Parts: sequence; structure tokens; C-alpha cells
Amino acid sequence: MIEKIKVIISNNQKDFKIPTGVRMLVRRCCTAVLVNENFNGSAEISVSFVNDEKMRELNLKHRNIDESTDVLSFPLGMDGVYDINNDTGAQMLGDIVISVPRAVEQANRFGHSLQREIGYLTVHSMLHLLGYDHEPGGLELVRMREKEETVLTQLGLKRSSSYYMDDEL
Repeated sequence: MIEKIKVIISNNQKDFKIPTGVRMLVRRCCTAVLVNENFNGSAEISVSFVNDEKMRELNLKHRNIDESTDVLSFPLGMDGVYDINNDTGAQMLGDIVISVPRAVEQANRFGHSLQREIGYLTVHSMLHLLGYDHEPGGLELVRMREKEETVLTQLGLKRSSSYYMDDEL
């Protein structure tokens, strides 16, 4: 059973204004993935919004790929065993880094809202933090896509719909 989830969000880019409600959306996406995966205990996740230049630097440094990408995941655990925050006792799942310019471009290309795209990237990356990997393709890719769409549908972010989150909620 989930006890407490802490999502630390930082905006480290100035290229695009982060729309109202996106921070709450990111927290809801992280929580929904953990609930769907029957996560036990407390968890901490860090989410950073960056520009393409910073994303390219990170991708080169950590994956030896000299180009930007939409999202990077940096898990702090393996096989369900995570580093523990000694102050809180929470399991530190890792870091999610989202390129806002890339998210904007992809939202436009796929014809959905920026909120839907950021929601998708957050859910996708959360699954990576929990050990899922789509790189081999095949069944792993299908399982990951199904889990992503299940969570996004639960949050009202279906592939074919737009999503708006009111701050009053």
C-alpha cells in the first residue's frame, strides 16, 4: 500500500511557459502509475523540465547519443530495490527529465494537448523508473504501451482527447 508520494518538480528552462495545472498533472501521473503497479511504501520522484540543449547534454553524457530526446529516466533502484532517503524513509525511485520544446513539438505533431503529452512522458518515464523497458521491443513494448494507456485513460488523457485541468480541483 502506498503511504506517501513526494514529487519534486523543477522548471529549468525558459523557452516555454509551463501551463497551469501541469505540476498537479505530473503528480497525479506519478501517483496513478504507483497505484496501478501496487507499489508499497513511501516514494520520492524528481521531475525536471529542461530545454533541448540541456537534454542533448544529458543524452550525450548518459547514453552517448549526441541529440536531444523527449524524456530521460534515471532510476535509482533495480529489481524493486531502491535507495532510501534517510530523513524520510521514502524509497527514491529516481529522476525524470522532460524536454519542454520536444513535448510542445510532439503535442502539435500528434494533434493533442501539451498536457496530454507531458502526462504521457511522465507515465512512460515512471514505468522506466519501476524497471519496465521497451527497448527490446516485442512483448515488453506491448506491455509498457498497455500500462501507459491504462493510466492515461484513468486520468482522462485518452489518446484521442484533449485534457484540461482546472486549478480549483
